[in-house]
Amino acid sequence: MSDQPIIVSASPHVHSDRTSQKLMYDVVIALIPAFLVSLYVFGINAMIATAAAVISCLLFEYLIQKYLMKTEVTIGDGSALITGILLAFNLPAGIPIWMIVMGSLVAIGVAKLSFGGLGFNIFNPALVGRVFLLISFPVQMTLWPTAVENNTTVVDAVTGATTLGLIKEGVQFGETMTEISAQLPSNMDMLLGITGGSLGEMSALALILGGLFLIIRKVITWHIPVTLLVTMAVLTGIFWWIDPEHYASPLIHLLSGGAILGAFFMATDLVTSPVTKKGMVVFAIGIGILTVVIRLFGSYPEGISFAILIMNAFVPLINTYFKPRRFGSKIKAKIV
Repeated sequence: MSDQPIIVSASPHVHSDRTSQKLMYDVVIALIPAFLVSLYVFGINAMIATAAAVISCLLFEYLIQKYLMKTEVTIGDGSALITGILLAFNLPAGIPIWMIVMGSLVAIGVAKLSFGGLGFNIFNPALVGRVFLLISFPVQMTLWPTAVENNTTVVDAVTGATTLGLIKEGVQFGETMTEISAQLPSNMDMLLGITGGSLGEMSALALILGGLFLIIRKVITWHIPVTLLVTMAVLTGIFWWIDPEHYASPLIHLLSGGAILGAFFMATDLVTSPVTKKGMVVFAIGIGILTVVIRLFGSYPEGISFAILIMNAFVPLINTYFKPRRFGSKIKAKIV
């Protein structure tokens, strides 16, 4: 028997010859279509916000690892790059750069490296940064540039409420969905991305294409995104069927806000999601339920960020209950 010690590394554990770095850059590629749509809608502001988030995340990871933790610098693994992109995707275009930098510091310094770095963090770093900014600077974080069509392009000339914000505000003031619908973008506009919101809420179609790319490349499986979106559709569909004048249709809930972005790119984070398929389904159902509850009955019009972070905290418990079969264990034969 060899005296060689068995080294068990931190998650993500993927049975493949592909490295974590390759998986991370697959995610970056999958985000390109949505980024291009945000550039088309918001122009230079989208580029500035994304560049500020990416550069500051990479810089903070380098500085903290080299000078505070005095460990190996891992900015080349792609995780900080993805954190920066996803953080930017959760922010409105035109937000002050110094706020983006603060969000990056919290995402990298607090949510990631304080737990030990990639594979040890409990919560999704980009969402922690986003929620920190939302709670600390609610006014700036809810000034959403609205896509306004010009003769040749689309510009962010004015600010306004998002689709979910209009619905939440209208219902609170006693308006019916028939009255509110006149102010909402069409389903096609939400699908293609000509609407208001954060950088990553622009085009449901672009995000779906990116998500399908990740599934085809086997970076993620279908269990979390499909279960999450189906759960949201079923729950919102029930409320809509009961009272269509006070609740939006399931299609509006799926196409607006961060539902698609969260389902494919944040809830599926390999580190902060369950390891078994049954665990993934339970995890996704929890996110779907919490998102709908917050959207319909909470003070915030959007709830998927909070829902994912809450369910992140339950992942160790889910993994404990839904354990994969131990390597080398015997399968009991069924006697017919």
